[in-house]
Amino acid sequence: MPVVECDVEAAREELADAGASFSDGNSEYELWHADLGDAHAVAYEDKLVVQGASPTDITAVVEPDRGGRVHAYFDGASRGNPGPASVGWVLVSGDGGIVAENGETIGRATNNQAEYEALLAVLEAAGDFGFDEIEIRGDSQLVEKQVKGAWDTNDPELREKRVRVRELLERFEDWSITHVPREVNDRADELANEALDDA
Repeated sequence: MPVVECDVEAAREELADAGASFSDGNSEYELWHADLGDAHAVAYEDKLVVQGASPTDITAVVEPDRGGRVHAYFDGASRGNPGPASVGWVLVSGDGGIVAENGETIGRATNNQAEYEALLAVLEAAGDFGFDEIEIRGDSQLVEKQVKGAWDTNDPELREKRVRVRELLERFEDWSITHVPREVNDRADELANEALDDA
């Protein structure tokens, strides 16, 4: 649940320009509530607390473009392969703070399809926050090798997803993707599995 420290009235104007809907707060401390996309924000005196399936729908609007480098972790999960599937991802700033994270179900997919969907989701979020450079880490060697072009993509659906990944990577001045052990990717893995457990 991201907390954004900000001028809440300026944030309200930015959210209004983006098409958010508003309602009154539920206590003397809550100034107002806002809904935009799949995110819900509660405004307090000097901060917004953002909730919902896709918090970046709001945080990307009210936080200034960050620029700089971000570390992106992604993981996809499928129970049945194909079966019920989910994605998890985390954006971590250069100083080690979590910028944003999310886990959500994506319907029925194979494990490889879910891995690609997780990568697409984290790239979209990083782009929305305005980062210039991205270091991507995931525990799918297949996705890493295919995105780098070291391995061919024979599956038409995965090929289409790889093309979309490459399009999103063009938004960044510099990028890298690295295969890491699952224990290094534990938070993204946890978010993906929690989404399936809660479905």
